[in-house]
Amino acid sequence: MKALVLAGGTGSRLRPITHTSAKQLVPVANKPVLFYVLEAIADAGIKEVGMVVGDTADEIRTAVDRGGFDGLRITYLPQEAPLGLAHAVRIARDFLGDDDFVMYLGDNFIVGGITGLVDEFRAGRPDAQILLTRVSDPTAFGVAELDECGRVVGLEEKPAKPRSDLALVGVYLFTPVIHEAVAAITPSGRGELEITDAVQWLIDRQRDVRSTTISGYWKDTGNVRDMLEVNRTVLESIEPMIAGDVDDATEIVGRVRIADGATVRRSRIVGPVVIASGVEVSGSYVGPFTSISERCRIEDSEIEFSIVLSGSSITGVRRVEASLIGRNVEVTPAPRAPAAHRLILGDHSKVQISR
Repeated sequence: MKALVLAGGTGSRLRPITHTSAKQLVPVANKPVLFYVLEAIADAGIKEVGMVVGDTADEIRTAVDRGGFDGLRITYLPQEAPLGLAHAVRIARDFLGDDDFVMYLGDNFIVGGITGLVDEFRAGRPDAQILLTRVSDPTAFGVAELDECGRVVGLEEKPAKPRSDLALVGVYLFTPVIHEAVAAITPSGRGELEITDAVQWLIDRQRDVRSTTISGYWKDTGNVRDMLEVNRTVLESIEPMIAGDVDDATEIVGRVRIADGATVRRSRIVGPVVIASGVEVSGSYVGPFTSISERCRIEDSEIEFSIVLSGSSITGVRRVEASLIGRNVEVTPAPRAPAAHRLILGDHSKVQISR
């Protein structure tokens, strides 16, 4: 069995971060989202991975090479434009051959991995198996309709009037029959080859399409709010470790990880928090659900429920929260505005000025 990881796309909902970086490499608890995907694939016993990449191919390849995934054989598959999930399957045809495969969106996060799902698919080997979860706003996702016996009878991509609240999670398992379906469909109104159309093609021909509804945690990390929520979830399970240089004037509360090479002075750190190597924290408060990447500086500031990427500094700021701060960013106080009023008043005017 092989894996197909989708790591192209423009990441428009994470701009401006993704103007200069791949969305799959934005870190959660100081580790790129894509790395969690590759670890889940390796844990499921899959060795061969085809990775569909776009404009950020060089950045992704460099990061993955440095990530130490020696147990995986990764083949990079260029995609000239993000033309739909089924298009990614089409361009991966030679790599996939006649093998079964799991398709995993590289910006999706599933707590607990996919090992159980892969084992279930291997045991029953349906033509396709999709992963579903209940969501509050189905219009933003592909949506599945099930019959009274729980069988998949219909799929629709981002419907205006959803027939259920069951959204497709970004993990799919297929036998080679999916290639016939992908070859048969045409672009949707969005101009993309939709994987929902390909699976619907299988359903219409009475092929064996099964679903698994998960109750655990899943997020599409495509926007800032969801990225911060995933960061929160991962940090809740971290093990505390203080390997950095922390002085006696600093108070550490709760689950806090401070990497070797980090320095903390006269500060209060309330976990769960992760602080990477090369970080300098002084005279500051770092609150719960915050991850600070390499070589950052936090001075005379307060921050919580935030992600700070490498090389950034926050100095003299109160207070930062629910924020995603990119690489090599400088956050400082704004200059104080002069306390003066410029007035041009006509005769007999009356003006009230607050003190």
